[in-house]
Amino acid sequence: MNLVGIDEVGRGALAGPVIACALANVSYAIPVKDSKSLSPKKRSDIAKKIRLSDAIFSFGECTHAEIDNMNIHHATLEAMKRAVYGISCLPSKVCVDGCFAPILDKFKTISVETIIKGDQKIEEIMAASILAKVYRDNLMNNFHTLYPSYGFNRNKGYGTREHIEALKVKGPSPIHRLTFSGVIQ
Repeated sequence: MNLVGIDEVGRGALAGPVIACALANVSYAIPVKDSKSLSPKKRSDIAKKIRLSDAIFSFGECTHAEIDNMNIHHATLEAMKRAVYGISCLPSKVCVDGCFAPILDKFKTISVETIIKGDQKIEEIMAASILAKVYRDNLMNNFHTLYPSYGFNRNKGYGTREHIEALKVKGPSPIHRLTFSGVIQ
């Protein structure tokens, strides 16, 4: 049985992509938790263990431009769909963190379940949450080298005071979500 867990990260950010991860075959020897409850170092260490295990995973991404074009809700569902479609196993069941799930046209017979606080209950979702968070954090660190004024290495694109002040002074960068309040004053 290939239970696939899905979680996303970056939904509430003002800049950068929304990232989803679909994951199956998490090793129960790896101590996974909700990514938000872990320090960046602990998340990174666990992500390395997951990547070196027999876990099967795939990432889905929607860019800032896609988010502006389709809205964050639909972009999040699209990123989730891309993650599931990219996984190299046929899911027997898909469990999604939250209350909305993507429509999986390719897998019409597969059960899809939404689980509120699934990232605190289901190991596959917890592991997907960790991988997605580490992946997106690394992307935002890379964006920081291109656009250092916004502090992406610290805020990961979220609307911190420092980030909002930088937006007021510099205006949006090429990776900002122009339809988000706080970005365009």
